Amino acid sequence: MSHGTEVHAQLTGGLLQAWQQRNRTATIPHAIAELRKAGNLENLRRLSDPSAGPYRGRYPFLDTDLYKTLEGLAYEVGREDAPAGAREFYDEVVELLEQAQADDGYLNSYFQDPDQPKQPWSDLGWGHELYNLGHLVQAAVAAKRQLSDGRLLTIARRFADLVVRKYGVDGEEVVDGHPEVELALVELYRETGDAAYLTQAQLFVDRRGRGKLRHTIFPGEYFQDHVPFRELPSVTGHAVRMAYLAAGAADVHLETGDPTLLAALERLWDDMVATKLYLTGGLGSRHSDEAIGDRYELPSERAYAETCAAIATMQWAWRMFRATGQASYLDVYETVLYNAYAVGLSADGTAFFYDNPLQRRPDHEQRSGAEDGGELLRRAWFGCPCCPPNIIRWMSELQDHLALHRDNTLYVGIYADARLTTPDLTVTVTTNYPWDGEITLTVENAPAEERTIALRIPNWTTTPTLTNPGPAAEPLVVQPEGDRWVRVRRAFVAGDVIRLTLPMAPRAHGTHPYADATRGALAVARGPLVYCVEQQDVDAPVDDLLLTPARVAQATARTDGGHVVLDLTAGVAPPPVAELYPVLTGTPQETASKYVPVTLSPYFLWGNRQPLAMRVWLRTERED
Repeated sequence: MSHGTEVHAQLTGGLLQAWQQRNRTATIPHAIAELRKAGNLENLRRLSDPSAGPYRGRYPFLDTDLYKTLEGLAYEVGREDAPAGAREFYDEVVELLEQAQADDGYLNSYFQDPDQPKQPWSDLGWGHELYNLGHLVQAAVAAKRQLSDGRLLTIARRFADLVVRKYGVDGEEVVDGHPEVELALVELYRETGDAAYLTQAQLFVDRRGRGKLRHTIFPGEYFQDHVPFRELPSVTGHAVRMAYLAAGAADVHLETGDPTLLAALERLWDDMVATKLYLTGGLGSRHSDEAIGDRYELPSERAYAETCAAIATMQWAWRMFRATGQASYLDVYETVLYNAYAVGLSADGTAFFYDNPLQRRPDHEQRSGAEDGGELLRRAWFGCPCCPPNIIRWMSELQDHLALHRDNTLYVGIYADARLTTPDLTVTVTTNYPWDGEITLTVENAPAEERTIALRIPNWTTTPTLTNPGPAAEPLVVQPEGDRWVRVRRAFVAGDVIRLTLPMAPRAHGTHPYADATRGALAVARGPLVYCVEQQDVDAPVDDLLLTPARVAQATARTDGGHVVLDLTAGVAPPPVAELYPVLTGTPQETASKYVPVTLSPYFLWGNRQPLAMRVWLRTERED
């Protein structure tokens, strides 16, 4: 089975395009200013000009913040409405990298700094040198494809060739403490055709868990290095590392067809979705080691769910979709996109969450990113600012993850206002998704032969209807095929219209009885969006609110400031007993003492007002 090719796509309107525009006008200029202020450029400059001052920052991977930003800029600087100062910043960084690269191809401003006590390659567990290379490669490939600028690619290949010589088939058998280079090397192979990069990626996947990495601070599980990848019983350890490793392994499978990798990836994915993924698509429940935690260990107020983990999970999901064609992977991708990823950025595009909890208590004082001081909500930047540049690059690439072309079929998986082009078929998508489920596809041009357009039916919808092209066509309730795609096959002509309607009724979600933190609670969603209640939107403590599935079903959707909010009536529990652990004399029952109106907002919008209490999961009321 062909794994398909990406579709040339352009966002033309709607929420995703608005996000991209915000990225250009606000987030990118903000990030450029913060990177300059933090000293990332000076760290490179001082390698040829010691007068630039000492290395700034405490981490050896700060170059990646430049690389991730450059990857996003590769999509933006060639546009007529390019962000202010973006081209100048892009060229300045590229020139600094050219000057800083060592004769053998090595590049890392921390380890090249003569004042640092550590030497290159001396601490693969924590040095992040290959992780740095991975993000450099991805920026370089983006620059070559989007701008036809090969300068970064030359730099990246020199570094990658050094790694192949040093750690390749005939080199030292090592792995990096932070996976990421694996998926980048596969992409470098795709861009250059040099099979040595694919072989290197495969070696790094296969070596993990075989005693090739010295573990310090945390045990092997943290690094996904305690057993070989194919033998991992479950996703484990540092969440970002885990998802990047899986995405890289999926890329290796896509190029080699290794069935043992796919089998392991499917097993790990299914276990993660069934037992370790938050309702929002967030991954990672532990602050101490940014780790995933045990099965069903999903506390709301302590959810780590790092924004970088959300991006890595989407990368894994997209590759699994390419490998299998299954819509279920895009269901998760979409959940992460509109919830765990989107929440990481403020409405104005200039402040960020690092971790993304599903609950905020009234007396909450922990700062985002586990750093002392600063804002109680999103922050302008972090001492470890991995998330903001990651948001930038992914936001610039949203259009690349809407559709796939395979076997003369256009698979439209993520719905947005867009123009989708395959080698012989062009379709315009018009929709107000995710605020409503009306989706219209209009054919602009098509070949004389039959083609197929396949539309994903999300797992949250019921009784979807489809109107096929033709003057007498009537909407019909569709039953998607077993893979949850509905397919329209015909000899399309310009002007043909397909209309898909996905009903978006508000729905109540319960939780697995093993998930102790939310057992017996209820969460509200509509379409792909998870909703929450902020204290500003109810005249009763959010911790005392009581809901039932019936009240959720009666919720009214309305547009407020361009977003759809939900109005409903919730019960308010009487004041609780004073004891923390009272003695029970019977089965506790939740009964409301009164009822109040409540407005629920999309989870991704929380935290843009005062730092008050917030909840996704609410207590449930007894139903007689």
